[in-house]
Amino acid sequence: MNRWMLVAGDFTPLGGMDAANHALARCLASDGDVHLVTHRVWADLEALDSIAVHRVPRPLNRHALGSALLSGAGRRLWRRLEPLGARAVVNGGNCRLAATNWVHYVHAAYTPAVDGSMARRSKTALVHRRDVAAERAALKAARVVVCNSERTRTDVVERAGVDASRAHVVYYGIDSARFARVTDGERRRARTAIGAAGDRPIAGFVGALGDRRKGFDTLFDAWTRLCGRAAWDADLIVVGAGAELAAWQRRAAEAGLADRVRFMGFRDDVPAILAALDGFVHPARYEAYGLSVHEAVCRGVPAIVTRSAGVAERYPAGLSDLLLDNPNDAGELAERLSLWRSHLDRVRARVAPFADALRTRSWNDMARDIAALPA
Repeated sequence: MNRWMLVAGDFTPLGGMDAANHALARCLASDGDVHLVTHRVWADLEALDSIAVHRVPRPLNRHALGSALLSGAGRRLWRRLEPLGARAVVNGGNCRLAATNWVHYVHAAYTPAVDGSMARRSKTALVHRRDVAAERAALKAARVVVCNSERTRTDVVERAGVDASRAHVVYYGIDSARFARVTDGERRRARTAIGAAGDRPIAGFVGALGDRRKGFDTLFDAWTRLCGRAAWDADLIVVGAGAELAAWQRRAAEAGLADRVRFMGFRDDVPAILAALDGFVHPARYEAYGLSVHEAVCRGVPAIVTRSAGVAERYPAGLSDLLLDNPNDAGELAERLSLWRSHLDRVRARVAPFADALRTRSWNDMARDIAALPA
C-alpha cells in the first residue's frame, strides 16, 4: 500500500493552494494511507479512515508564529515514516526535506508592497526575507520540485537556484461538477441570491486585500474611470478580506461608487458567486498560477488576467485580448473591460471551448502526475 506524508498549512477546498492541497490529499487517500501535517484540515478529509491528521498549533492564527512549528512537526514525523517507504510532499519553504517540494508561490519572485504604518511595512519586509531564505533552503534540499506552471518553473530555476533537471510542471486540475458551466437558470438564481440589480452586467474580483499583489488598486482606478462614462452600466463585486478592505470601502464611498462596487468580504461559496458573473478580472502583479481565474473560466465566465500569470499560459491564442500586458496600467485595463462589455455575448461564446478543455483535467489527473514523478 502507498504511504504519503503531506505538509501544508491548510487543507481546505476554499481556494488557491489550500484547495490544491486538499484535492491532492483526497486523491492520494483513495489509494493509500496519507498523513497530514497541518494547522487546519477540512472535516471531509479528517473523516476518511485512510487519513491521519497531525495537527500543529498556529499561535494567534499567524503564519509567522506557526511556520517553525509546522516545519519541525513535519521533520519529526518524516524520521518515522521514511524508513517505512513513505513519500513526502511539502510546500515551498514550509519544511526542508530531501523529498518532493510542490511550489504554489515563489517568494523570491515578488516583494510585497503594503500601505500602512512603518511598523507594518517593516514587519512585512522582515517576514518576506525570512520566507525567501526558508524557500531557498527547502528547494535546495528537495529531490523533486513540482511547479504549478511554466512561470513558476522559470522562477524556481532563475530566482531560487533550482537545477532545471529537478523542476517539473504539473498543472492544477478542477472539480468539474462543482465548477460546471453555468446554466441560464443557475445564473438567474445566483443573481437573485446576491441582490443583483436588473440585467446590469456584473464583473467580479476574488482575492486577498492585504497588499497590492492581486492588483485591486489598478482595477479600482480603471473602474473609477469607466464609471465616469455615461454609457458604463456594469457593476463590480469584490470577494476577499484583508487589512486594506476597510480602506477600500471608504475610498469607494468617497468616490461615489458605493452602489457600483460591492465589497462582499470573505465568502465560502465562490462557485455560486461565479455563477452570477458576466466577467472576471485578475490584474495581479505576480501570480504563480491563478486558480480563481481557472475556476471562473471553468464556469464559462470570461476572465481578464495578467499575461505573466501562470494560468495565462493555458489561454489559447484566440483569447489573447483577455490578457493584460501591464498590471499597473489602469488605462489598459479600462480598455479591455470596455471591449468585454461591448461584446459580452460574443466573448462568453469564445471562452466556452476553453472552459470545456480546462474541465477535462481533474484533480485525480493532477495527483497521478505528481505520484508518477521520481521519488
